[in-house]
Amino acid sequence: MIRLTLSEIAERLSGSLHLSETDATGETIVDGPVETDSREIVPGGVFVAKRGDDTDGHLFVGAAVDRGAALAIVEHPVKDAIAQIVVSDAVIALGEFAQFVVERVRSAGDLTVIGITGSNGKTTTKNMLERILSEEAETVAPVRSFNNAVGAPTTMLRITESTRYLIVEMGASGIGHIARLVELAKPDIGVVLKVGLAHAGGFGGIESTLAAKTEMVADLDTDSIAVLNADDARVASMADKTRASVLTFGENESAMIRATDIVGTRTGTTFIAHAPDEEPVKVRLRVLGEHHVSNALAALTVASTLGVPLARAAAALETLERAERWRMEVLGGKDDVTIINDAYNASPDSMAAAIKTLAQISEPSKRTIAVLGAMSELGEYSGDEHDRIGLQLVRLNISRLVVVGPEARRMHISAINEGSWDGESVYFGDMDAAYDYLAAEIIPGDTVLVKSSNSAQLRFLGDRLGELFSW
Repeated sequence: MIRLTLSEIAERLSGSLHLSETDATGETIVDGPVETDSREIVPGGVFVAKRGDDTDGHLFVGAAVDRGAALAIVEHPVKDAIAQIVVSDAVIALGEFAQFVVERVRSAGDLTVIGITGSNGKTTTKNMLERILSEEAETVAPVRSFNNAVGAPTTMLRITESTRYLIVEMGASGIGHIARLVELAKPDIGVVLKVGLAHAGGFGGIESTLAAKTEMVADLDTDSIAVLNADDARVASMADKTRASVLTFGENESAMIRATDIVGTRTGTTFIAHAPDEEPVKVRLRVLGEHHVSNALAALTVASTLGVPLARAAAALETLERAERWRMEVLGGKDDVTIINDAYNASPDSMAAAIKTLAQISEPSKRTIAVLGAMSELGEYSGDEHDRIGLQLVRLNISRLVVVGPEARRMHISAINEGSWDGESVYFGDMDAAYDYLAAEIIPGDTVLVKSSNSAQLRFLGDRLGELFSW
C-alpha cells in the first residue's frame, strides 16, 4: 500500500481516530498490507474488523496486534493497544479506503485500471492478463477469486506509487454490486466475458443477470474502453449501453481480436490469433478446454489496447500452466490416468464446457469418467439445468457418470431416464463413498473430470484422486 498518515486515512473514512500510547499524533505513517483476516496480518499491516455471518472481526483485533498490525479499522473501540479508526460500517470503509488509494496513485502516476466481469471466466482471464502485463510493468491483480465488496477493495489497496496496471475482478450476486465496484475503481478498461446462469437464483433470472453485468460498462467515461465478447449476443448488446469506445473479441469475424483453427487436446489448446495490422500468431495454451480461448482473446484484446504486440502477449500466455488452483487443473499421470480437477466453481455454461472438453480430449479407445456435484445458486432453474447436464453426458457418450451429493442426484436420474445407459451412471451420497468406488473403478488410460460448485467441495475429492494416481 502507499504511505499514508493515520490522520489522512481517518479523514477520508470520516472516522474517529483513537491513538494508542505509542502513537502520540495522527502523523504516524502506515503502508503495510490491508487484511480482513487477522491470520494474514504482517508487521505494519492494517486490520479491518468486519462482521461476518459466523463471527465478528473485532474478536480478532488482539490477534492482529500480536502479528504486528499498526492500525485497526473498527466499528466500535476495542481495548487492544493499537491505533484505531472507528467507522459506522467496516466494509463500506474498506471500499472508501481503496477508492482513496486508487485516486491518489492515479493522480500522481501512470496507473491503468482494468475491470473484468462475466458469469464465467473472470479468474482465468485475470490470470492470463496478469501474466501478460507483469512482463511489461508492475501489475497488481487479485489473489484467487477476490472479486466482491471485500476482495476487490483488498486487491486495490495493494497498489503502490510504482504500480502501472491494476486488474480488478468484479463479481456480483445482485443488482448494484458491480456498479459499486466500478464506482470505487473507475476502470479505464472494462471487460465483459459472458452472461449466463451463474448465480441466476440470486439475480432472479437471465435478464437481471444481464442488467447486473451491464453495470461494468454503463458508467465508464467517454475516454474509457469497453471490451466485449462478440460471440455472446447479450454481451455484444452492451455496446449500445456505454459511452466508452468499444472493442470486441471472439470467433466472430466481426471481432477485433479473433481466433481461428482451434484445436483442443489433453495437453492444452492451440489457435490462431488475428489482430488488426499484425501478423496472425499461433497461440499454445497449456490450460485445458477450448472455452478458455475466449478468455485468452479477452486478455489479448486488453493487452493490444495497452500497446503490447500480439506475438509478445501470446508468448506470455504460453507460460501459464493452469488457470487457477482447482480450475481445469491436470493431476495424476500414473498408468496414463488423467484427473482434471475443475471443482472450484460450476454454472450450467462452465459445466457444459468442461464436459465437452472431457469428450474432446480423450482418445476414442479410452474411457471418460465425469464425477459431478451440484451447481449452486440457480434458484428456480436448478432442476432443469441439472437435467440438461445429465442429458448432455449421455449424448456426448461419456463412459461413466459418478454423481455425488443429494443436491446433484437429479443429474443421475436424468442420465438414466435418457435410456441410453445401463449401469454407467452411479450415485453416492458422500465423497468418501465416491472415492472408494473410483479408486477401484478407474483403469489405465481413463480421463476423469471432477466438477461441482465450490459448496459441494468435490475439489477435495479431485485432490485425493490426483494423489492416488500421481507418480
